[in-house]
Amino acid sequence: MLRSRLVSATYLAAIAFGAFWGTWGSAVPRVRDQAHLDDAALGTALLFVSAGALPAMLLTGRALDRWGLRCTAYLIVALGGAGLAAALGGRGLVSLSAGLVAVGMASGAADVAMNSVGGRAEQRTGRPIITRSGALFSVAVVVFSLFTGAAYALDASTWIPFAVVLLLSVVAGVAIHRALTADAAGGTRDAAAGSAGGAGSASGADGGPGAESTGAGGLAALRMPVVPLLVIGTLGALAFASENAHQSWGAVFLEDVLDTGPGLSAIAPAAFAAVVALTRFAASTLDPARARVVLVLGALAAAAGAVVVARAPSVPVALAGLVIAAAGTAALFPTLLSIVSRNVVESSRGRATSIVTVVSYLGFLLGPVYVGLWAAATDLRGAMIAIAALGVALAVLTLPLLRLSRYAIASPRAMSTTGHGR
Repeated sequence: MLRSRLVSATYLAAIAFGAFWGTWGSAVPRVRDQAHLDDAALGTALLFVSAGALPAMLLTGRALDRWGLRCTAYLIVALGGAGLAAALGGRGLVSLSAGLVAVGMASGAADVAMNSVGGRAEQRTGRPIITRSGALFSVAVVVFSLFTGAAYALDASTWIPFAVVLLLSVVAGVAIHRALTADAAGGTRDAAAGSAGGAGSASGADGGPGAESTGAGGLAALRMPVVPLLVIGTLGALAFASENAHQSWGAVFLEDVLDTGPGLSAIAPAAFAAVVALTRFAASTLDPARARVVLVLGALAAAAGAVVVARAPSVPVALAGLVIAAAGTAALFPTLLSIVSRNVVESSRGRATSIVTVVSYLGFLLGPVYVGLWAAATDLRGAMIAIAALGVALAVLTLPLLRLSRYAIASPRAMSTTGHGR
């Protein structure tokens, strides 16, 4: 029962998180017009999302380890509130930038918290919860993108879809808090039982500092070696760079290279997100022990898809390439995060998730910039080849860096719990 509540909390957080970003993606043109910005000023304002997200990600890990995963509920609600505030108050460059700092802080913190909850659920159940929650995130992005577009087509005010997201965030936050409170109570009972039985270890409530053994092994674990996390984060950065490069430049490629109109070019990001969701659902049925295969084949598929896009003579061929690339990139970061979740102690889960997420997020930020630089040096077809090179690099580096991290691919605890490892 407790495990099912923990899984439900992970999924609810992912849906609320996806709902916000699906709404935001469709609302950007409206927000730009409301704030009376040109494209250059909008680009400047959007940088403030990252300015808020990165420091929040770094700080959230320690907060979660100190106060517990129940903070996730408040952060999900805060994200919905920050989005509504930015939509209502963004009437110029300064006010919109200030609102986007708040959005970035709430989003970065909620991202780390959501993945930390997913990591605990995955370690408890031995199932690929993070991959499934990623699929639900993508589904929510698609659904709320369409919902927001329909609302604006009916001439709704800019803030109305964000108010709906805030309402969803509050409902999800209440459910998440209840689920994690029940999990914390169960952890306390387990700790008491373990102490009474003389097991020599305890499972602290809500992932607090007492969550692991206080013996020599536990003290060593609490030091949390950082190098393996940086190694996994480097792989995550390559994965995110490839994924966001396609998401950010797919529509531009269709318009500028294949001369489609803006209506048709919008198919590119929608198709990419839909395929990502389907692939993550499919990948979640795989045994965690196959993580190496998923990572290498996914990276190669991402590279192959980019090559198809680069050589595409027509829109259908380009879309086929994007579908291949989406299928390749979809499971990369969730698989890496799952490996981390199975190898960190509960008392350091927040910090570990924070470090991996921040390093990986740098790739997410730099991916579109990387494409832009290559497009300026060659053209967009050449830039697609450069994206393919990221996939090849990830495929080549995956096995050596996984060995360097010394992380087990499938947790023995999870395998023994489920009998099948999923």
